[in-house]
Amino acid sequence: MQSPSARFVAQDQGFRLLVSGAATLVLVVLACIIASLIYGSIPAFEAMGLNFLTTESWNPVTEKFGALAPVYGTVVTSIIAMLIGVPLSLGVAFFLTELCPAFLKRPIATAIELLAAIPSIIYGIWGLFEFAPFMQHYVEPFLRSTIGQVPVIGILFSGAPIGIGMLTAGIILGIMILPFISSIMRDVFETVPKGLKESAYAIGMTRYEVVRFVVLPYCSIGAVGAVMLGLGRALGETMAVTFVIGNAHRINPSLFAPATTISATLANEFTEAVGDVYTSSLLGLGLILMIISFATLIVARILMASGRSK
Repeated sequence: MQSPSARFVAQDQGFRLLVSGAATLVLVVLACIIASLIYGSIPAFEAMGLNFLTTESWNPVTEKFGALAPVYGTVVTSIIAMLIGVPLSLGVAFFLTELCPAFLKRPIATAIELLAAIPSIIYGIWGLFEFAPFMQHYVEPFLRSTIGQVPVIGILFSGAPIGIGMLTAGIILGIMILPFISSIMRDVFETVPKGLKESAYAIGMTRYEVVRFVVLPYCSIGAVGAVMLGLGRALGETMAVTFVIGNAHRINPSLFAPATTISATLANEFTEAVGDVYTSSLLGLGLILMIISFATLIVARILMASGRSK
């Protein structure tokens, strides 16, 4: 009969093998995905070289493909989403943790979290049939007549207000990432010891000063993680953006202009890809999106490590 100690050792070894296998499986799957993307994108780079990265032409008939326009649209819409989503998420998190009455905290938090449960295609349909016309008739004409008249930055708000374009897509992305960022930030802010905040109030700090000099420094690492999670969500969003961005393979400085993103291009054209170069170009776009995501993760790690050292 096996002794209890030997049984415990066997269980421990089995558990170790199980979790080690799970971690190894994740790494193997990731390596296989990267390898398949690299291998699949080779024909595109062989046919077009570095022009694949530096041109915006996308012509399946002549098999001339360039990734610059989808990359540009991905970056611009993500920046717009972060400029909208991060401040709103900070405000929501601060309100729920510092200002909200107790009887309202749970209903508001639940309502915000429900936004994360809405499928992206619902956001896309709403954006196409409701939000885009609103942008076309009210928001974009106002921006064109005000900020659009300012030198230099006015070019961002020039052109015909058609409602479909990078600005609309970026705003919808900002709404979509808000529940993810705000939920994490709220949980992080609630980890601040009450004694720390009470001590700050006791020495005469205002509520703003407590948030600025106590809460934010204490939770900086978690806040950075929440922001980067939202950025990753914005970079990879597909259906909602596909509905409202216009799906045009060109670069235009105006935020009102139709454009495309990497995810939208893949969703629109993968089923229509005919020929090795066309399919390879789409796989090359997927590889570029993965590289951008990895770069975002590396930046997040650097910022979090810097926060820990401070």
